[in-house]
Amino acid sequence: MIARVKSKIRVWLLIVPIVFSYILIFQWGLNERDSKDIITDVSRLMPTKIDKIVKGRQEEGIVEAISKAREKNLKVSIAGKRHSQGGHTYYPDGMVLDMTDFNEVLGVDPSNKTVHVQSGATWNDIQQAINPHGLSVKVMQSQNIFTVGGSLSVNAHGRDIRNGSLIETVNWFRLLKPDGEIITVSRSENEEYFPLVIGGYGLFGVILDVELQLTSDELLVLETEELNVGEYEDYINQTVLKDDKVKMHLARLSTAPDTFLQDMYVTNYKVSAHQDKYNDYNILKKDEFTALTKFSLGLSRDFDWGKNLFWDMQKSYFVKSDGNLETRNNVMRSESKFLEYKGENDTDILQEYFVPVDEFEEYIDDLRVYLADEDINLMNITVRYVNESEEAVLSYAKEDMFALVLLINQGLGEKEKKQTGDTVRGMVDITIEHGGSYYLPYYQYPTDEQIHEAYPNAEQFFQYKRQYDPDERFVNIFYEVYGK
Repeated sequence: MIARVKSKIRVWLLIVPIVFSYILIFQWGLNERDSKDIITDVSRLMPTKIDKIVKGRQEEGIVEAISKAREKNLKVSIAGKRHSQGGHTYYPDGMVLDMTDFNEVLGVDPSNKTVHVQSGATWNDIQQAINPHGLSVKVMQSQNIFTVGGSLSVNAHGRDIRNGSLIETVNWFRLLKPDGEIITVSRSENEEYFPLVIGGYGLFGVILDVELQLTSDELLVLETEELNVGEYEDYINQTVLKDDKVKMHLARLSTAPDTFLQDMYVTNYKVSAHQDKYNDYNILKKDEFTALTKFSLGLSRDFDWGKNLFWDMQKSYFVKSDGNLETRNNVMRSESKFLEYKGENDTDILQEYFVPVDEFEEYIDDLRVYLADEDINLMNITVRYVNESEEAVLSYAKEDMFALVLLINQGLGEKEKKQTGDTVRGMVDITIEHGGSYYLPYYQYPTDEQIHEAYPNAEQFFQYKRQYDPDERFVNIFYEVYGK
């Protein structure tokens, strides 16, 4: 026993300094994202000179800021946490309206299961407000650090397989239009704006506040299984979707060289039979194992053996967690600080591809063959299920889809951007060939042709933008690249 303890101490004496070294590297520059008039986003791939940042704190101040922008003929972009990676939150020599301080939870209605919230509030703010009432959000990203307005602007989706895209959970919102008028938008009032603003990337005005539908919080039990790629389509159709007790689902594909795009494991969150124990679990959890996750990701960035190790650790952790109980709210409070990587010469970016459920196996086979000849540092792939939702004009879920979220490490230089871009465009081509689409909040590697293939309504969307904002007051680099 003493020998085992001494052995563990020696291991940690070796590991801890390495962990803290990685943390220092990851934290480098976290507060240096902006320098004077230069702004960028979490990817740091597009530093851009702007005119100024205006903090939106009170509604009157936001209205005044847009009025002054009209007077000075300034272009306006809207920003939350700036995790969109393709210039969606700023524009050269423009004004950035930072909404993160416009963040009040204005009311919770337990009887109608709704929450009214300002658009700068984060999902964590909402969870803190609704958890005491035994309520939970229906749809949000897998991390709770993002602003509600930002999530609406990208029409986010998450782990819940019974509620697909965020637009489905919105009752109404108020919009500050380019001309200064404030309107209420719902499916029956000013309804023409509803499918344009949600998933509209801040191009139609400022979302001020929103009412969202909620659901009951409940105690869930985690179940994990290991699969190979060829088993997944049948598994999702027969084991997951047909079982009403399964509320949330997440899968991971191996990016480890030894099992690349062949092995996977799935985690299902099912309604527990022990709801009487709910009060023992309903305290909102905080991030855990952040340092270890960062350390493991760091090894995965730098070494093939690190990728194998990271995959084995991930799989082992979830397999060993089988049977654990957790509330719905806590399942939706995933770790987030590990996303804060800030290497001096490289960065982590995301790509997300949507592919029809019945195309999954063939799609992964084609992707595996293609990537075998590509020099890309692919570190992680998560898979989610998103049911058909075509309410938004720029809908990514034209039918029931799998969403594959790819975490990629790349250099910051032009040569590295070109190399990654070539590979990404190839992956997008394969996705489109299988009837899929790609998510728009990321770096503009895809071509103009590809966006119109993946989003047949894209031209209609941009025409509506010019119709409702003829002076093009609200713009961003995303619009400059694809909308002109």
